[in-house]
Amino acid sequence: MTTHSKSKSYSRRSAGVLLLVGVLAGVTVGGGVGVIAASSTKSVTVCADTKTNVLRYAKNGKCLKTETKVVLNQTGADGITGAAGAKGDTGAAGTAGAKGDTGTAGAKGDTGAAGAKGDAGVNATLAITQQSVCDGSDADTTANEVCKIGMTGPGGGLIFFVDYNNEYATYDYLEAAPTDGVFASSAATGVWATTTAKCGATAPQATDCQTATIYTEAGVALATIRGLHRGLFGGKAATGVIVARHDAGSVAKNLYAAGVADDYTTATASDWWLPSKDELEKMQENLNNKGVGGFASGGYWSSSEDDAYTAWFQDFGFGLQYSNRKALTYYVRPVRAF
Repeated sequence: MTTHSKSKSYSRRSAGVLLLVGVLAGVTVGGGVGVIAASSTKSVTVCADTKTNVLRYAKNGKCLKTETKVVLNQTGADGITGAAGAKGDTGAAGTAGAKGDTGTAGAKGDTGAAGAKGDAGVNATLAITQQSVCDGSDADTTANEVCKIGMTGPGGGLIFFVDYNNEYATYDYLEAAPTDGVFASSAATGVWATTTAKCGATAPQATDCQTATIYTEAGVALATIRGLHRGLFGGKAATGVIVARHDAGSVAKNLYAAGVADDYTTATASDWWLPSKDELEKMQENLNNKGVGGFASGGYWSSSEDDAYTAWFQDFGFGLQYSNRKALTYYVRPVRAF
């Protein structure tokens, strides 16, 4: 029962305090000690005794532990500022505005002054004396132009190499025959060497040229001569060795590649030979790769022996060089130099 009465007493006090806070008229404080104007622009602290509900004005704004503190006149511009609210989310970006019209092009500026004329270039010094015995792309067919790659040479074929720096002795130009050589019975292809028993390394040379080297040298001497015969302008000497072996056996030239090249003639030249592997490579690079020369899409024999059983050839279809058996059949395109 005591607990119940106490709860009611607290309720009445709380109600009294709340009622007091709501009164806006003048309030008698502490039994008539003073009157507080509700219309004051400053906040006023009133302390209510928790037992007697007697109010008193707290000038210093502080109440006792047995009193309830009430602050009056907090509304209006001078009221206590509340806590700031949380920052709102950033709004969505607005739609991009339409692209503005392109401005009118400005007037063309004045042409600048012409620069000074540069010095004349210096012609490269050639190590060879160029020959004017070729026919180029001009209208006439007279061989009166300086010979360059792709021009018609004095033998009627096409120039495919020029030794501008005079790196090689004797000759400066290489010329490919205008057509392929022809073997016996008008065959377009033939073997590198025949089986005539005249290519043996020792007397009485009983081994044929398809299974023996054409050279009698050995060791360093053999490596040296093979190197020279494989290089540019080297096909002439190599052809001479092959032909000499077959001539010793009385073999007709139209039966093997070097003989066909050695026997080739045009209206203006008869000094043709079977090209070396390096000469064939230059023909591939400077003629066939440019779509000129009329080469077949197949293998062409070189005069460069690889070993006793094989020799080098140029595949004009794939643009590569290979070594293969001398008994196989390939085309022949003679060359000459001047």
